[in-house]
Amino acid sequence: MIQVPWLITTLLVAVASLLGWGAWRRHRHFAPLRKLPSPQGVPLLGNIPAVLSAVRHKRFFQLLHAWSQVYGPVYVYWAGKPVVVLSRPELIENTIVQGMRSGSLVRSPGTRRAWNDMRGPILIGEDGPGWQWRRRAWNPEFTAASIAGHLPLLQQASAQVLERIEQAPPGQAIALDPLFVKMAMRVIAALMLGIPLQEGVATPEGPPLDVARTYDAMAVLGYRFLRLATGESRWMKFLPTRASRQYWAASQQLEDLLAPRVSLALRLRDGETVDEASITPLFRQSLLVRMAAKETRYDQDSLIAEAIEFLIAGTDTTAHTLSFAAGSLALHPDVLGRARQAVDEAWERHGGLTPLCISELDVVRGVIKETLRLFSVASGSTSLQVVKETELEGVGLVPVGTTLIWSMLGAGRDPQAFPRPLEFLPERWLQVGAERQAPPMIDFGSGAHRCIGEHLAMLEATVMLALLLRHYDWELVNGAASLENQQQNLLIYPADGMPVRFRPRAL
Repeated sequence: MIQVPWLITTLLVAVASLLGWGAWRRHRHFAPLRKLPSPQGVPLLGNIPAVLSAVRHKRFFQLLHAWSQVYGPVYVYWAGKPVVVLSRPELIENTIVQGMRSGSLVRSPGTRRAWNDMRGPILIGEDGPGWQWRRRAWNPEFTAASIAGHLPLLQQASAQVLERIEQAPPGQAIALDPLFVKMAMRVIAALMLGIPLQEGVATPEGPPLDVARTYDAMAVLGYRFLRLATGESRWMKFLPTRASRQYWAASQQLEDLLAPRVSLALRLRDGETVDEASITPLFRQSLLVRMAAKETRYDQDSLIAEAIEFLIAGTDTTAHTLSFAAGSLALHPDVLGRARQAVDEAWERHGGLTPLCISELDVVRGVIKETLRLFSVASGSTSLQVVKETELEGVGLVPVGTTLIWSMLGAGRDPQAFPRPLEFLPERWLQVGAERQAPPMIDFGSGAHRCIGEHLAMLEATVMLALLLRHYDWELVNGAASLENQQQNLLIYPADGMPVRFRPRAL
């Protein structure tokens, strides 16, 4: 007769042997990466505790930057499997472009699952054919020529910010970041959903945009993405925790805003009878209606998911960049003076902020790019996985199964790419002859997956900054601390909201 304790002991030994064999195979497979610099880990867990702690305290991107300062432009941390971190611009760009072109790198399955968990598959969460048809559908709407057609809307949204500044009592501090968040969200909501820029205006297609509640909901979803991307189980949202309750409340808030509009766009596509009085011209011109008509593979859930993606991508990135740009200009009056002179001269030459005037504002665009370099608000929202053994410059062969990510904060301060890396020098982005080339601009990504909203973000930020430079002087209430004290959720933003005091210019 078989002894039960002996059977249990045998099973335990077998399980331990299998686990040990698996660990030995992983160790051998990833052995080449152990030659790379690496942060000190803990037994069995590696760097998982440090990563999860940074995510919980919303400091993950700062952790990657801090590690890059200690371990250099290429290092590895261990979170079950190795994660190779790059923090040199040319290395990042070459690796992404060449790796994805050759098929040796694909978007990380973990990151894709995290993005697609919001509601369903979305552009930034897809790869291969699923990404290709979405990208082809949206690309024409975000070319430089298409975005230029929205200049009047961008000017109107920027003018609303100036009105808010004008209405404030003289000398009152105004937090710029919330102002820019409201502006950027209203712009993307108008373009995507056909919601009027004016605050609180109800339309027949759905409820008005409540910026504060929508922004809070987007932040909850962004924080959940970051947790999922760094290892949290997707099933955690079904547990009775505070985080899961916040998640479901945020999802419902966005559902209430988007579902009626998406449903109406699909009814228009399918030729159903619709009361014409219930449709405004702005909604008919919205990207939502145009995309529903153009791409029949979209349904209710996938269009809601895509709309959430564009709301998140089109709000924080532009808003926080504008805040850091305005703060940087306040601390560098010489740069502010040069940018203002360029705006004044182009403005007077063309009689206002016309398309021709904007085309001449290279100095302002240099300010925006230099801001992105130092304060890369979108410091890392995706990662790549090695699916075919690949050569990495300075490292050698990288094994299959390795995850590659990049530290944008580290790359922006890389002294090899950017001499005097801590100085605010917008002129480094202005080419002066063939002998001086601007460094690679990787804050919008690289290769085929480069950010689709790049032209919109640059034009929106250029218009807003040009209007501020033309009409106001300003100073930071908290000085350099406004730029140095940063928080992060999915993105990096000024912790104090960037409070400033404005003075109208005597034109």
